[in-house]
Amino acid sequence: MFTSLRSRLWLSYALVITVALLAVIVVLFVYLLRNPILYRETLQRLRNAQTQLSTNPRELLQDTAKLREIAEAHNARILIFDLTEAVIFDSNPEQPAIPFPRNTFVNRNSQFVTDVQGGKWLQTKSRLPNGNMIIVAAPRPATKFLNIFADELLTPILQGGFIALLLSLVLAFIISRSVADPLQQVVIAARNYPQSADAESVLSHGPREVQELTQAFNSMIRRVNDSQKSQRDFVANVSHELKTPLTSIQGFAQAILDNTADSPDARKQAAQIIYDEAGRMHRMALDLLDLARLEAGTADLNISAVDVGALLRGIAEKFSLQAQKVNVNLRVDVPDDLPALLGDGDRLAQVFTNLVDNALKFTPANGQVTLSAKFAGGWLEFEVTDSGVGVESEALPRLFDRFYQVDPSRARNESHGAGLGLAIAREIVQAHGGKIGVRSSAGHGTTFTIRLPLARK
Repeated sequence: MFTSLRSRLWLSYALVITVALLAVIVVLFVYLLRNPILYRETLQRLRNAQTQLSTNPRELLQDTAKLREIAEAHNARILIFDLTEAVIFDSNPEQPAIPFPRNTFVNRNSQFVTDVQGGKWLQTKSRLPNGNMIIVAAPRPATKFLNIFADELLTPILQGGFIALLLSLVLAFIISRSVADPLQQVVIAARNYPQSADAESVLSHGPREVQELTQAFNSMIRRVNDSQKSQRDFVANVSHELKTPLTSIQGFAQAILDNTADSPDARKQAAQIIYDEAGRMHRMALDLLDLARLEAGTADLNISAVDVGALLRGIAEKFSLQAQKVNVNLRVDVPDDLPALLGDGDRLAQVFTNLVDNALKFTPANGQVTLSAKFAGGWLEFEVTDSGVGVESEALPRLFDRFYQVDPSRARNESHGAGLGLAIAREIVQAHGGKIGVRSSAGHGTTFTIRLPLARK
């Protein structure tokens, strides 16, 4: 019992309301204990006497018999003090004397006065026109705890408390449902996932914290779906990339076995194709292993001071013959005063090698590829810019995905690439605490931007 969140919320709200009602009962009881109905009735009687005395005070002060008559009629005691605080009239002098009431910060509005023997009196007082003080007093009525509770407190509290408790239980049920129902939807969606497509979007409502939980759950489902789709795409892409070289290897190996390649030149050609395709598979396997290590954060980085100018000039020199062959101008724009960068020089060279290689592939004759670097407030900014064919805007978000190629047929025919270079480049840059981005438009070239921090965090 009370094991569900809804029932516990309902019970907690009910307990809170019950405690609040008990607190109200205690406050009311204390008030009635200090000012019960007998006190109020007595004070009203004293005020009535005080009102009668204030109608014609001058004549009454001279008629002591009338004062005693008023005191007797209201079952009260009338005392008059002069300006020297001496008693000049007391309707019941045989009773213990009541001293002149002195006002202090604590008792200036007090309804009680204490006589010389310690007895408690209820009082009302007023100042007469001649400055005398007139007090109308009566002994404080004796009250009993049970009488106060039974006569004045029990019935209204039970009636009001019962109504308040019913309303609070209904309200608690509504509030608990507003909290528990969205959570129950999350539970149902989690149980049905991945069979139910509804789990991808649970309606977000209820308290702010529950909405945040629902939004986090929806975000988690999207990430899981994206991850599963990425895994499916990865398997499909690997299978596709392996299918072509394996088909070639199998076909030409069969030709050798069946003596279909019966001449030395034919056998040499078959062996060369088998060797090239096996090398292509080997490179792809190494790239996949390298990418997996980088994504898992287990790749070793040999951190040292890197001369950025020397690094970029070395890359340009490496591709100079290839650039001349395709008639593309390859230039380096690096200031001489650039500070050294802490990083893995070989890994960074791998990044720029891939970017320059891609730029040369897709830049037509008489085009230009530029490597540049500059200092930007604690960062080094690199750009690899080409004047090539550019990339369609819808392809830019996927450019760094594994196996993604803007022009797969051209890339495979020219370079036997598998579409892993940019994905590896991004992981290397991120491993150095940097960022890589691209901007391009069809027919207007492409620019890859890399930002690397000078100091590693």
